[in-house]
Amino acid sequence: MNILLTGCAGFIGSNFIDNLLSRNNKIIGIDNLSTGNIGFLSNSLKDKNFQLHQNDLLDFNYIKPLFKNIDIVYHFAANADVRFGLNHPKKDLEQNTIATFNVLEAMRANDVNKIVFSSTGSVYGEAKEIPTPEHASFPIQTSLYGASKVACESLIQAYCEGYDMQSWIFRFVSILGPRYSHGHIFDFYKKLKNDSKNLHVLGNGNQKKSYLHINDCIEAVLLAQKYSNDKVNIFNLGVNDFCEVNDSIAWICEELGINPKLIYSGGDRGWVGDNPFIFLDTKKILSTGWKPKYSIKDGVLDTLSYIKNNEWILNRDE
Repeated sequence: MNILLTGCAGFIGSNFIDNLLSRNNKIIGIDNLSTGNIGFLSNSLKDKNFQLHQNDLLDFNYIKPLFKNIDIVYHFAANADVRFGLNHPKKDLEQNTIATFNVLEAMRANDVNKIVFSSTGSVYGEAKEIPTPEHASFPIQTSLYGASKVACESLIQAYCEGYDMQSWIFRFVSILGPRYSHGHIFDFYKKLKNDSKNLHVLGNGNQKKSYLHINDCIEAVLLAQKYSNDKVNIFNLGVNDFCEVNDSIAWICEELGINPKLIYSGGDRGWVGDNPFIFLDTKKILSTGWKPKYSIKDGVLDTLSYIKNNEWILNRDE
């Protein structure tokens, strides 16, 4: 197929690029490299079926012609900075919501009618129903990131209804694995590299989180497109488990052979909008026959191994 993928130099996007190229697809990638890493595309750039456009999705006149003759769009570009979102609220509006609007308009202008979208479990806010199913109602939003993703989902659904498009919307838990370049494992490793005797932890360490390995994520997304053919298809993606932040810290420290003093701050959450319990109901994606190969612990340790063997990534904190 002819595929256009946004956010192609990011952690998730670049892994998808590698997988999709291995299936003999032709891909146009768009990334402004504000957080993406050109190094993640080192192999893809050698492939004659991949074409990179370093540009911003906010530049509609530039991106519009790139959608010509595209069969499906994978829209992964976003500002994923949940923690510091309140410091620059315009980013979530522009890089998530307006960028998604521009993607949809470029699709409409070029008669492209299929889109895969990376949403987030954060759209459920602090859900009352745990594990949280796809049909759960959205509560009051607690982060600008979550609010912007709700807006993106709503736009996509409305375009599907109004312009006869088809979408696959995936609400991810946090994704782990090779090329992971921001998040708690990245932060903890960087802190422990500088001071192996003390580790400052945002929150009380009892926050409950679920994680999914990037390889399992890719398999789930590709399989869901085969087994679900409604106008709007929504899937939670995660493993049927969760861990506490303290569990992850213990696995990391054991692997590194250290026993630092843990210094907690922030109460039951690390920052404004930090959901202290994220656990998604994944029965729907499991019904397709998909089954994750990595446990949460496996994902944490594989990510840690990647960072240890690629410390150059520490110099660029996304």
